[in-house]
Amino acid sequence: MPEPARFPTATLPDGTKVPAFGIGTWRMGERARERAAEVTAIRLALEIGVTLIDTAEMYGEGTAEEIVAEAIGDKRARDRLFIVSKVYPHNASRAGVVAACERSLKRLRTDRIDLYLLHWPGSYPIAETVGGFEQLRNAGKIRHWGVSNFDLGEMEDVWALKEGARCASNQILYNLARRGPEFDLIPAAGRRSMPIMAYSPLDQGRLPRKAGLEAVAKRHGRTIWQIALAWTLARPGVISIPKAVDPAHLRDNVAAAHIKLTPADLAEIDRDFPPPRRKTALGML
Repeated sequence: MPEPARFPTATLPDGTKVPAFGIGTWRMGERARERAAEVTAIRLALEIGVTLIDTAEMYGEGTAEEIVAEAIGDKRARDRLFIVSKVYPHNASRAGVVAACERSLKRLRTDRIDLYLLHWPGSYPIAETVGGFEQLRNAGKIRHWGVSNFDLGEMEDVWALKEGARCASNQILYNLARRGPEFDLIPAAGRRSMPIMAYSPLDQGRLPRKAGLEAVAKRHGRTIWQIALAWTLARPGVISIPKAVDPAHLRDNVAAAHIKLTPADLAEIDRDFPPPRRKTALGML
């Protein structure tokens, strides 16, 4: 398996370096007839050198985690990886987090999760959820914990906790067409040296075709989708996790991690997709 250093890296608040490029598994595990293709896609990603895999107990109600385990195979391969999973909010009581993590560990066939996230804000107090995360971390069941789909006010509640500085990441909807988090959420995370994870970095293929984006793609000899993905990777403190099952799309995504956008490229993209000028609600899919 190629070395993970071939991809850009991001740094967690405790100084741990992780790949800034990984693969997502949202929508995997939902149709049994697609399982073989999904396993093959993850195996291809590992062969190419991808080492960060994002999943969740919600995806296929746990089946995506099983697919990840099947694709990884032996322990030696697992030890090279950084696995991210997430707990449902309705399982996020202190005891519920611990029980949900044990179920995920069993499905993933591993003894630890590298980054365990609360999937979105729920009814349990965040202090209770973090208490469960800390119990798991102290037991060695998870290495890091974080959140997902948290806007700035919710992040401030996390950071206000005694253990809040340990929040390793916030996974959010972020791409060229959804730059709202740049107004306040991403800068606040940056001040705390906490990377964000961008899910749906290609907006599920719905990005509008714009002249500037197409011009940048033409100059680099790439597709607009590769440029859009490279744009997320050019943002400081951003980890991008596109999902692809088709082998050609997967290879295109991996190739995008090597595109170096120039200041002129970025300025042209900004004209097509301007940064936010006011606060907007955090998007969620």
